[in-house]
Amino acid sequence: MTFAVRKLGRDEMADAARIHRAAFDEGLPHLAGLHSPEEDRAHFSGPLFEACAVWGAFCQEELTGFMAVRPGWIDQLYVLPQAQGRGIGSALLGLAQREAAALRLWTFEANRPARAFYEQHGFTLIDVTEAHANEDRAPDLLYEWRRASA
Repeated sequence: MTFAVRKLGRDEMADAARIHRAAFDEGLPHLAGLHSPEEDRAHFSGPLFEACAVWGAFCQEELTGFMAVRPGWIDQLYVLPQAQGRGIGSALLGLAQREAAALRLWTFEANRPARAFYEQHGFTLIDVTEAHANEDRAPDLLYEWRRASA
């Protein structure tokens, strides 16, 4: 699959929010619908866009995946379910890894495919939280990646 990666504008955050919701709900059905589409769009076009650089992957001019990154952190990385396994997530993650010496991210304990993906890309588990520690009331994991010393 061929795709192009570029930085997204605020006017594209509704599309990023849609991808987030589709991938999140499929990957974690027990948390599906946690927020309304309106809440998702407001978060993406407001606080998330202001705090992060948001990169998108486009296949035939359609946004199919995105990553929100800020110094030292990946806040979001989602790919449409039907486009997963085609290198889009790896390309986005690779972009962040080329630009940083170290990165951290959170993922849910129950999201085994995400955990395997991050571990495959060199991230290691450094902390586990209790379910009461986040708004989703689901245990989550803190992962870290560090560039190998030369």
